Amino acid sequence: MESVYQFEIQAAAAEVDGNGHVNNVVYVQWMQDAAIRHAAATGCTAATEAIGATWVARSHQIEYLRPTFAGDIVTVMTWVANFGKVRSLRKYRFVRASDHKVLAQGATDWVFVDAKTGRPRTIPDPIQQAFQVLDGDPESGR
Repeated sequence: MESVYQFEIQAAAAEVDGNGHVNNVVYVQWMQDAAIRHAAATGCTAATEAIGATWVARSHQIEYLRPTFAGDIVTVMTWVANFGKVRSLRKYRFVRASDHKVLAQGATDWVFVDAKTGRPRTIPDPIQQAFQVLDGDPESGR
């Protein structure tokens, strides 16, 4: 099991704002897409749905380091940094493929909830075991 899930996307012209670079809110969409893809790949999504639960975002944090332009190929990286009783911190990194520069990095605090009531639920062991937790930087392996 890999701790870091990654895939590539190409920044679309429609994602560019009046400043000439990919709009800030697009990164939030990319973060959500990455979390969904990673969860599906590990079997977490199927296991979560099977017990009548879901994940909801509590907060997002994003640090923008360099602009992303239309046509840029971006490597999206995501990993689970920790699990609490009902919450999990997921981190993200966006790297331009052509020069390996980090464009942005961020995190989402996710809450595990009952799909019908919306109330927090304890994260079961099988859900936690779907991921290899990486508390540090994926580049250093810490």
